[in-house]
Amino acid sequence: MRKTILVLFGGCSSEHGVSLQSAQAVLEHLDRSRYQPLMAGITREGQWLCYRGPVSAIGDGSWEKDRASLTPCALAPDRDRHQLLLLGDRVSRVSFDAAFPVLHGKNGEDGTVQGLLELAGAPIVGCGALSSALCMDKHRAHQLAALAGAAVPRGRVFGRGTSLSRLDAAADALGYPLFVKPVRAGSSYGVTKVERPGQLPAAVEEAFHHDREIILEEAVPGFEVGCAVLGSDELTVGLVDEIELSGGFFDFDEKYTLKTSAIHCPARISPEKAEEVREAAKRVYRALDCRVFARVDFFLTPEGNILFNEVNTIPGFTAHSRYPSMMKGAGLDFPALLNRLLELGAEG
Repeated sequence: MRKTILVLFGGCSSEHGVSLQSAQAVLEHLDRSRYQPLMAGITREGQWLCYRGPVSAIGDGSWEKDRASLTPCALAPDRDRHQLLLLGDRVSRVSFDAAFPVLHGKNGEDGTVQGLLELAGAPIVGCGALSSALCMDKHRAHQLAALAGAAVPRGRVFGRGTSLSRLDAAADALGYPLFVKPVRAGSSYGVTKVERPGQLPAAVEEAFHHDREIILEEAVPGFEVGCAVLGSDELTVGLVDEIELSGGFFDFDEKYTLKTSAIHCPARISPEKAEEVREAAKRVYRALDCRVFARVDFFLTPEGNILFNEVNTIPGFTAHSRYPSMMKGAGLDFPALLNRLLELGAEG
C-alpha cells in the first residue's frame, strides 16, 4: 500500500517563495507508486490550506488563486492517528503516515512546525523541534559544536538596546572586516559585511529587523564549503562542495541567482581535506541532534583550518540545489534521494 505524505510548503517567512520552488520539485519527483502526497500550503499570513490542484502551480505561487482547489485545514492534535482536519462546510479528516515540511526560514525551519508535528505524534521527514531550533540559532549552535570539538569563528552576541559604544568596542576587539548577523534568520537575511566602523550602526539596525539578538562575528579568510548528511543512526555523507565568490559574501541574491559566484561540486580541495570536512560534518550533525537530513557548512581557511559556520536543516530542494547535487555525486539521484528521506522519516 502507498504511504500518504503530508507535504507542507510556503510558510510565513521571507523565504516563502523559495519554499514553493523546493516543494514543487519534491512533488514532481515523488515516487507515486510508493507515496501519495497530501499537499498543504501555508500562506504568508499563516493560513493553512489543503491544496488539491496541479503541482505545476505551486512554484510561481498561483496555487493560492485556485480557490476551487483550496480548503482551510489544520493539524489534528490526536496522537493516536495522524490526520489533517479539512475545515470546509463540514469538518472531515484525511489521514497521513508522515509529514515532510518543505519550509525554509522562520516559522518553518526553526522548530515551530516541527514542535506542532511532534505534539501530534506525527513522524517528521527531517530534523525534530530541538535540533531545528538549535540549528537556526547561530550562537547556540556554535557553542554546542565547539563543545563537540569543532572550531568556530570568534563572535559576540548582543540584545536589543545595547549601546553603540559597547558594539564599537566589540567590533574593535574582533577587528574589521567583520559580519553582523541576526542570531536567528535564514538565507543570509539581515547579514551585512562591515568593512569599517562607520558602517556598523546601519548593519546593526538591519540585523535587529530580523531578530531580537545579533552576533558580531569575525570575517574568516578563505572560502565556504558544504557537506550533505543523510541518516539518523547510520550516516551517509555526500560530496563536499565549494562556493567561489568574486567579491562580497554569499547573500540571499547570490544564493539563488549565482550572478557573480559559482558552486563547485566536488570542491576543489584535496581528497584528504574533503574527508576532514565530511568527518567534521558528521560530528556537528550528531552534536546538534540532527536526523534524516541536513547540510552542514564550514569555512576553509588558506592554512587549511576548518571552522563551523551553520547547519541548514531544510536546505533548498530543487533538483539543482546544493544538497541534492552533493548526494547525486555520492550515487543518489533526486528520486532515489527522496525515497530514502521518506523511508527515514516514516520510521519516526
